[in-house]
Amino acid sequence: MVSLIEELEAREAAARVRAEELEGEIAELTARLMGEREAWSRLRVTRETVAQVLAELSGQDVTETARLREPVAAEAQVEPEVRVVGAIMVPHWREGLTTDVLPDVYRDIIEVIADASGPMQAKQIVPRIGLPAVTAKIEGTRGKLKRLVERGWLFEDQPGRFAARGIA
Repeated sequence: MVSLIEELEAREAAARVRAEELEGEIAELTARLMGEREAWSRLRVTRETVAQVLAELSGQDVTETARLREPVAAEAQVEPEVRVVGAIMVPHWREGLTTDVLPDVYRDIIEVIADASGPMQAKQIVPRIGLPAVTAKIEGTRGKLKRLVERGWLFEDQPGRFAARGIA
């Protein structure tokens, strides 16, 4: 017969496995959500730019094309806590651009990496930016690090090891 302690340990292990699976799913969904938001943002900017260019080419007053730039109903549903700088949350780095243009969490990540003595992994950064060191937070942070590399704010010297470019 199984003791009560053994049964509790088995249930605890099963609950831990289920929680880790859910954290993985959350990380995947979060990454997909960020990708879709970015695609949506690019499409919105493209639509607005095309409307403006068409208005300028046709000699119309830009206000005549305002109908093309009006937000569609879906745009009103963005959560208010999403901080958008321009049209892209994380703009491409260019000379003279400071971390002030980045959302707070991205700025925190860059500050942690800039203060480090060498390249860092996502699992080392997570606790330093005030998040619990759980799989979901590590994967979410890894996605942000990859985005910062893609946009030129950081570089990845080896897979999974991120370092500052000397910009702040």
